[in-house]
Amino acid sequence: MNLKIDYDKQPKRFLKSQNKILVKRIMDKIDLLSLNSVSTDAKRMQGHKEPTFRIRIGKYRINYRINYGTNSIVIIKIDKRERVY
Repeated sequence: MNLKIDYDKQPKRFLKSQNKILVKRIMDKIDLLSLNSVSTDAKRMQGHKEPTFRIRIGKYRINYRINYGTNSIVIIKIDKRERVY
């Protein structure tokens, strides 16, 4: 099942400020999420009302939420590990 990808404001700003190589790595991982929303390397985050997950890309993390009602994935935050939690 292909899910639609939506972005909050922070991920959009983050991707605009990074170099093309890093953005390509991140976007490749996000494209895989649309095919398999809970991949094997995704970890569920505790303390959230809705199902929220994180995936790792080197020293960067992507936090995302799955909305099954609208068949979409919302990218909440992308940043370095130290600043994302």
